[in-house]
Amino acid sequence: MVAKRFQDLEAWQLANDVKREVFALTESGPASRDFEFRDQIRRSAASAPRNIAEGFGRFRPKEFARGCEVANGELQETGHGLGDGKERKYLTSESADRVIALTIRARMVNTRLLLYLRTCKEPKPRRRHKGART
Repeated sequence: MVAKRFQDLEAWQLANDVKREVFALTESGPASRDFEFRDQIRRSAASAPRNIAEGFGRFRPKEFARGCEVANGELQETGHGLGDGKERKYLTSESADRVIALTIRARMVNTRLLLYLRTCKEPKPRRRHKGART
């Protein structure tokens, strides 16, 4: 199946699920009161699906792959932040571990997409015909 929209990509869907879960976990309780922690983990979680979407919109496999690389880094950072929140007792082990598992799954799917994109050939530039209008 060919994805016509970035929302069709499983990698984006999972990264977006991570974002929603992180926002829900940091909406109330101790995590919501540590503004620096809350804002940082929310930024990294929101950045992952945003980078996948941006890469998709660039229409070139190499550039799309770069967006996926950045998204993987953001998902890794989010997973680390969840572990940190667990250590600080901002998050329960159950809730943090559930979302950490989701970040791992999102990274695995995103990595598969990234590896696929690295095998794709870049399209050749289109040549303009003499006398073509600009």
